[in-house]
Amino acid sequence: MRPSDMTQLDQDLQDVNASLVRMLSQVREACELARRALIDGDLAAAERCVENDARIDAMQASLELRILTVIARRQPAASDLRFLGAAYQSLADIERAGDYAEHVARAAVTLAEQPALKKYLDMARILEVLGGMIDTTMKAVAEADVDAARRAHAMDKEIDDLYEQIQRELLTYMIEDPGTIGRATQLLAVARYLERLGDHFENVDEHVMFWLTGERPA
Repeated sequence: MRPSDMTQLDQDLQDVNASLVRMLSQVREACELARRALIDGDLAAAERCVENDARIDAMQASLELRILTVIARRQPAASDLRFLGAAYQSLADIERAGDYAEHVARAAVTLAEQPALKKYLDMARILEVLGGMIDTTMKAVAEADVDAARRAHAMDKEIDDLYEQIQRELLTYMIEDPGTIGRATQLLAVARYLERLGDHFENVDEHVMFWLTGERPA
């Protein structure tokens, strides 16, 4: 569509889409900073991740207002209305994902003050999968690509499996050596943050699929 052929609604929809992708990108950066904080012990990255959360919150508030204004002024119908509804519903999930990235970064600072209980190989893998999941979700939104949304949605299964594996391993540590309970409990919390982060992006992908197909995934 040439710019001269665009309606104001078309322009508004493009602006909302671009803003949603920017917010997703901000959370993607937060996850990378959290990864560096946890896996690499980069405390400067942890600080930047915490600061980043305020930007994500501001983006959510701004985009919520923008979407409601477009709906009120343009009265969109059919797929346009589904897109705006899906975008609005996604905002809370994206913001919560940012919160969980911040939680991981804060926990990394505390964990860095103690001897490591174990190598964080499974958590590093979860963060790798999360990065791919967010990248694929951004593609789904930016390109209206339902197959990308489905691929991203399916990635949560590996995150859940890794989370269960981490739980079992850390519980074994605590049973065999009560002296590890404090650190293991902290690591369990971090693993839970990462698992919940994946759940929120799974929700976003479900909203995207509804926008593009008019149906909720089974």
